[in-house]
Amino acid sequence: MSRVQLALNVSNLEASIEFYSKMFGVQPQKLRPGYANFSISEPPLKLVLIETPDEVRGNGAAGALNHLGVEVDSIDDVNSAALRLTEQGMATLEERGTDCCYAIQDKVWVHDPAGAPWEFYTVTDDNPAGTSTLTSLKLAETGGACCAPGQC
Repeated sequence: MSRVQLALNVSNLEASIEFYSKMFGVQPQKLRPGYANFSISEPPLKLVLIETPDEVRGNGAAGALNHLGVEVDSIDDVNSAALRLTEQGMATLEERGTDCCYAIQDKVWVHDPAGAPWEFYTVTDDNPAGTSTLTSLKLAETGGACCAPGQC
């Protein structure tokens, strides 16, 4: 089985473990001082958390990361994610029919304890008429990302 590995620097390992356990519905597979990893089957992902002091990591995505995401198959999957996250007491922001990355998407956002934004999204129109210019302008304004810093 192939899966993506994602290694994140986190300033508060315990808060991050709690967040990601809720977000993905699993507990860490391995815990060591300053380190945790999750083996997540849905979506296939190896998530690694490395505790890093605030002065090294910075706040939020610290400029190195725009956002993280999970692409799901349908609007129903986005709705299920939004419900699950809300039921876990997490603050969510839903976007419906948003123009991002040359596509129309429905999505729900959450932020981890350090401020890194995550989206669960589905593409509802991968080649919408009349949006490529708007998307091109948005990408130019945000340095190539769908979201301006702080807007995700």
